[in-house]
Amino acid sequence: MKINVMNNTKIWYITGASKGIGLSLVKQLLSKGHKVAATSRTVTAFEALPIKGENFLPLEVDLKDEQSIAKSLEKTTKYFGSLDVVINNAGYGLGGALEELNAAEIEENFQINFFAVVKVIQQALPYLRNQGSGHIINISSIAGFAPGLGWSIYSSAKSAVTGLSEALANELKLLGINVTAVLPGWFRTNFAKQDSIAFCQNQIDAYQLLRTAHQRMNEIDGNQLGDPSQIADVLIQLVFNANPPVLLFLGTDAFQRAQDKIVQLSEQIEQWKSLSSSTDFKN
Repeated sequence: MKINVMNNTKIWYITGASKGIGLSLVKQLLSKGHKVAATSRTVTAFEALPIKGENFLPLEVDLKDEQSIAKSLEKTTKYFGSLDVVINNAGYGLGGALEELNAAEIEENFQINFFAVVKVIQQALPYLRNQGSGHIINISSIAGFAPGLGWSIYSSAKSAVTGLSEALANELKLLGINVTAVLPGWFRTNFAKQDSIAFCQNQIDAYQLLRTAHQRMNEIDGNQLGDPSQIADVLIQLVFNANPPVLLFLGTDAFQRAQDKIVQLSEQIEQWKSLSSSTDFKN
């Protein structure tokens, strides 16, 4: 559905904005006249980038620290006057079988991929709630709906983001706030690079098959179907839509993978229908 957004612009707050999808969004939104507050672990990450102007507010934020997040949102609203769109984009992949991953690796991945999303939303909601409008867009992953092989914890964290988004959409609709989880497939960003993916330190021989699956990521790098420069236009369509979707599968690969999962799930539900119904009282 194509929405006419005319010349209206909005104020966007984007986490993980110094590379990948986040950086592409910043560049495209600024080029279209929008105002963008962009966060990164270090503000120096933006210094080497050709991004300037009064519509751009770079912010150094520790996404594991509620006070750091709160201060960044306060700076955003003071600088731009209000807040329209919150995009939770920061995250990284974690490869490895569950048995191979240690507690620190698991906790860190959930801290960034899920709990940071929770913290940002909690700190942003007073602004959106008081004005009775806004849109929260959580960048999940197709892996959070149809998990692949060798990404158990990453898929779990992204599944949590998707589930949170669906629950929040119900919770916040009456307050005039929309929520969308975007589940991308493969895009030509740096996500397949070492600075965006971690792998388990402990490797067990029985899971060598996973190493083959992980290697495919290197093979696809540079040949992904998704064009990150197109994402901003999609998100603009979302935020100007009066009834945006709660889940949006982004990319033909994500769309197909979701459809396949839905067919599989429907068949499985039907196959076990009698057992599912067996626990009712027999009146």
